[in-house]
Amino acid sequence: MTDPVPLLIVEDDAPIRALLVSALAAAGYQPFEAATAREALAALAEVGPQAVLLDLGLPDRDGLELVPLLRGAGAAVVILSARDATAEKVAALDLGADDYVTKPFDLDEVLARLRTALRHRAAPGAVTGNVRAGGVEIDLLARIVRRDGHEVHLAPREYAMLAELAVHAGKVVTHAHLLRTVWGPGHEEDVEYLRVAARGIRRKLEDGASGAPSLIRNEPGVGYRLVV
Repeated sequence: MTDPVPLLIVEDDAPIRALLVSALAAAGYQPFEAATAREALAALAEVGPQAVLLDLGLPDRDGLELVPLLRGAGAAVVILSARDATAEKVAALDLGADDYVTKPFDLDEVLARLRTALRHRAAPGAVTGNVRAGGVEIDLLARIVRRDGHEVHLAPREYAMLAELAVHAGKVVTHAHLLRTVWGPGHEEDVEYLRVAARGIRRKLEDGASGAPSLIRNEPGVGYRLVV
């Protein structure tokens, strides 16, 4: 029997903190608590959490300042914040946060995002094998994409965007990162390129009859996520 995964909850609101502690314990994790940035940094050294649920509105320090420190210690970071401005989300993700969930939140969604973040922590570096998302298989070594077992041809930029999302499957990848990686430096503001490529990918790989995007999810103003 393996030991439960240690997680750190950094939240100054006591009722929310208690709710998260109860939910994480019930899910089989070992939750630790911190109400301030100072307590969080002390717990980081003492506990060595594998992941941190981090509020940004802390009484003694802006939570964004903690993101690089937490990531530097090897912890996955999921932001839980009432701040819903696009700039805040982009800043957190660019600083290294694995995900961003706005309050009020759904506990099942938080647990799902947390599981994804922990998977990324357990397998750092680029994905080099196959990534499956529903009926779509992305073979990153052979540079082949299949839908329901049949090979699908994507334009070069479409494939490059899909491959970058596959490397970070389940995680939001910001517009700036995708544009810099796929189109090169100097294109960080050309968001329309992403919209065109995403439309092409969806047309070829998604079931249009379902209506809502099922493969590539748009996080408005922030980036895109490959749903796995």
